[in-house]
Amino acid sequence: MAFLRLALAGMVALTLTLSWDAGAHSAFAQLQPAPAPSNGAPPTAAPTGAAAESAPLAAPSGAIAVEQVGPQTQSDTALLFTPVGLFMRADLVVKSVLILLVLASFWSWVLIIDKWIALGSLKRKSRRFEKAFWSGRSIEELYAQHSQKIDQPFTAVFVAALREWKRSFEGGAVRDTALAGVKERVEKAMSVSIQREVEKIERGLGYLATVGSTAPFVGLFGTVWGIMNSFQSIAARQDTTLAVVAPGIAEALFATALGLLAAIPAVVAYNRFVAEVGRYAIRLESFADEFSAFLSRQLDEKRR
Repeated sequence: MAFLRLALAGMVALTLTLSWDAGAHSAFAQLQPAPAPSNGAPPTAAPTGAAAESAPLAAPSGAIAVEQVGPQTQSDTALLFTPVGLFMRADLVVKSVLILLVLASFWSWVLIIDKWIALGSLKRKSRRFEKAFWSGRSIEELYAQHSQKIDQPFTAVFVAALREWKRSFEGGAVRDTALAGVKERVEKAMSVSIQREVEKIERGLGYLATVGSTAPFVGLFGTVWGIMNSFQSIAARQDTTLAVVAPGIAEALFATALGLLAAIPAVVAYNRFVAEVGRYAIRLESFADEFSAFLSRQLDEKRR
């Protein structure tokens, strides 16, 4: 599965690179200060007195520097509200939240794809083993085939049970009073093997549950922090126009959107995988019960 994870990492890196090339230049342009007046001369004081009051108003001459707030064209506005533009405008705390959520979402998808492929492979191998087990082949032949290569839970349970069975009869014939202990030890070996194998299958599901439960709150933290920054901008500029408020609100809500984007697939996948693992564990326990019944019949034959 390491190759799959590297391939996914490469795809995400390529996507982020293309997005950066498309929007980074415009996003950086929004952060540049307004140019200074071309003439470089300081402003002159207005005249005072009666002459100034009676003088006719004249239009100003020369270039006038006007500071405009926010994007000036429709294309600038569109680029400003892209994911890259919102990320570049955010402060350090919001950026950290956004990066954390992107990484959490990326690793969630890696685990989802990895677990989906692994469960599909386990189901196919289990069906093949059950078909071979109930086809009438010798138990000794199956044990010799799978004892050196345990690649799935059904094989692990079968090998654990038969290994304990063989150990019980290594010293020769067992007394009738000890046969009940043999059956109990075999069942215990299968139970421990089932628990161990189910734990292996469930590995990684805890991460999906954590992301699904915490990602919305992490995004909400970034939203609250971004709105606080917007209020600070309003207080500093003493202006409540949309050009001042909208970018800060947008980047704040972007954190919530990323939190939901990370949490929703993780929760859906977690619930699906828990159900799949539960059904697989039931199949595994059913096989263990059937194999235990088969060994119990063998013990009954040894009593005769």
